Parts: sequence; C-alpha cells; structure tokens
Amino acid sequence: MNATPQQYDIIRRPIITEKATLASEGGAVVFEVAKSATKPQIKDAIEALFGVKVKAVNTLVAKGKVKRFRGRPGRRRDVKKAYVTLEEGNTIDVTTGL
Repeated sequence: MNATPQQYDIIRRPIITEKATLASEGGAVVFEVAKSATKPQIKDAIEALFGVKVKAVNTLVAKGKVKRFRGRPGRRRDVKKAYVTLEEGNTIDVTTGL
C-alpha cells in the first residue's frame, strides 16, 4: 500500500511513555492522532504507513489539564490517543523515524 499525505495528517506522532511501553508488551502501540480521525481511518493509515496488519484500534481523548503559564492560568490542549493492537508476528519500531 502507498501512503498518502492525508494519512500523515491522521497519525501525528508515537507516544513513548511508561504506560505505552507496558502496552507494547501486549502487542499494542500508542499514537497521538487527529481529533477528527475515526477508528477505520486510523487502521488504514497505520497499515499503509508501516506495512503491518492491525487487529484492533481503541481510542481515547485525554482532556487538557489546567496549568499555570508565567503565573497566569492556562489550559493544555486535548489529545486523542489511539492504542493500536497488531496481529501476531507484526511489530512497529517507534524509536525510528518514518
């Protein structure tokens, strides 16, 4: 499959945290995705960009926290995350670039 520019807009970046690393032991990879992206769009984009078979896609929207910026209250942006479970035998190395 060939990757289109729209698929690069859907998948923003991989998320590398302690929780995401624990999920990777179960065959899942975590990505930040566009807020308007649907599960079928995310599945198609991952399969096209990385050449793997996707088993399931679970999404969540992490609400932005209220923090202080230079003494004034501000709000971080909301982030949509996608937990992408891969078929057996498929892996994605998120430490390398696309």
